[in-house]
Amino acid sequence: MDIEVTKERENMYILYDGRVRCFLFVGDTSAVLVDTGFADCDVIGNVRKITDLPLKVVLTHGDGDHTGGVSAVGECYAHKEDWKLLPENVKKNELCDGDIIKVGEFELEVIHIPGHTYGSVAFFERSKHFIITGDGIQKNGMIYMFGDKRNFSLYLESFEKLKGLKENIDKIYPSHGICPIEAEAIDCCHEDAKRLINGEIPVEKRHDFMPCNVYKGNYTGFFYEP
Repeated sequence: MDIEVTKERENMYILYDGRVRCFLFVGDTSAVLVDTGFADCDVIGNVRKITDLPLKVVLTHGDGDHTGGVSAVGECYAHKEDWKLLPENVKKNELCDGDIIKVGEFELEVIHIPGHTYGSVAFFERSKHFIITGDGIQKNGMIYMFGDKRNFSLYLESFEKLKGLKENIDKIYPSHGICPIEAEAIDCCHEDAKRLINGEIPVEKRHDFMPCNVYKGNYTGFFYEP
């Protein structure tokens, strides 16, 4: 699977295979990769075309489209609630709410935003006014909110935490859908999520092969089973 590599700003790269995005930050002595994509897209090989510095992998959450390349590294950092979703042969280090990951001129603050998964986190660069949100915030995307590893009540609560950061956010970098998007996406996704849970968005159709319905809000969509 081909990967498009975009230099978003100095020492920050977006790696995109057309399905999911990963984000690379390069410092003076080490690099940090946010997510490792699908197993078939060789994100790590593409990272090594950019830098050969020691690499630290941090995960927004444990879904397979974000962790497919983690076995090639053998070690990662993730919120403990999602460790059970990760390969057993990978060494797991804990990310906690409020942790700061420093790499070069970047300081990525861990923001725990459970809901899409119990261990979902965002990475907030306060001084540079951007946030990487994983799957919970999308524009014209489809957010998975069915099955045992999702919690819609926690998902709604996490919006309040994100809204508290919104005035200091110029850009949101989601893993799927349009990227980057504006800070108002937090309010737009929250509104669609509230409408969904209140029964105000009609079912578009039953999904062809997954055990859920397809819903399309005004801003984004959901795969959800009430």
